[in-house]
Amino acid sequence: MIKILITGANSYIGTSLEKWLARYSDKYIVETIDMIGDSWKEKAFSGFDVVFHVAGIAHVSSAPKKKELYYRVNRDLTIETAKKAKKAGVKQFIFMSSIIIYGESGKIGQGKVIDRDTIPEPKDFYGDSKLQAEKGLKALETDFKIVILRPPMIYGKGSKGNYPKLAKAARILPIFPEIENERSMLHIDNLCEFIKLMIDNEESGLFFPQNKEYVKTSEMVKLIAEMYGKKIRLVKNFNSVLKLMGLKVGLINKVFGNLVYEESVSDYNRVNYQIRDLKDSIIATER
Repeated sequence: MIKILITGANSYIGTSLEKWLARYSDKYIVETIDMIGDSWKEKAFSGFDVVFHVAGIAHVSSAPKKKELYYRVNRDLTIETAKKAKKAGVKQFIFMSSIIIYGESGKIGQGKVIDRDTIPEPKDFYGDSKLQAEKGLKALETDFKIVILRPPMIYGKGSKGNYPKLAKAARILPIFPEIENERSMLHIDNLCEFIKLMIDNEESGLFFPQNKEYVKTSEMVKLIAEMYGKKIRLVKNFNSVLKLMGLKVGLINKVFGNLVYEESVSDYNRVNYQIRDLKDSIIATER
């Protein structure tokens, strides 16, 4: 039996992984721990084979007054947790970083393709706090397996962020802008299967999981609308206006801009962790 500790009780990703691994109750024992406050420091990490560290602050604010909190949670807490795990004899530490360490999306009409040689250039303290956590973890790698995951936008049933906003738009809007763009995304089931493989194969290193297909925002919205028996018309009337807005409004580029991982960096030992294609993932999310 592999004993796994998930840091970040009630987190979306942590809860999803716990449910995913529950399918294999003869192979995994999973516990979760709340990282708010200092009570977690009293938890004995000895006896666990894996710590999956998902506790952190998501990209919800760019207010300067939040900067210290982001570094304290996303960087300092991560490194402190890893040190505790290593000292307790835990074999593997898995950290959820983010594609955000590479900075903002490409503007509308401008490609942005990330490969293994792309140098991280975080544009805010959320991205930098994640990158600084990665650097702190690398210093602990001796005799300690560390997995760093840099996923793109994660979505699934119950997820937060831009996906539910787009899903709401798909349900209520009669028309939606049709802009040619490509985005890497990752359905929660594909992520959970990838993490399972990381654990099973006792991996260490840097990984870039993503869905098999890139996503065109307008096509995804159309698929979601179809789930509700609704026809949404894709139009190009607003493209020039949105392109101009994208020069100053970052949110426009998050929706309609380009941001992808080069496909080969997400391959893993010829094993198919991408068990849901885009259409299947939309069905699983919206049903």
